[in-house]
Amino acid sequence: MPSAELLAGALSLVLIHDETSCPHSALNAARLLERICELGDLDGETRLLCERASERLSQTQTQEERHACPA
Repeated sequence: MPSAELLAGALSLVLIHDETSCPHSALNAARLLERICELGDLDGETRLLCERASERLSQTQTQEERHACPA
């Protein structure tokens, strides 16, 4: 099972992204969730939720990049 710090960090980044639309928070949350998925002692249901959340955050990041104004 992932440590409480890893889970709290991922949840914190997800909330920061939701509250501020910060693309860096989405990217970092997705990466942290992927890392959590790689843990061997994670139950299947939690792994699936982390994978889904990571994928959704990654898609959000890609969409934000497409809508970004070129500098």
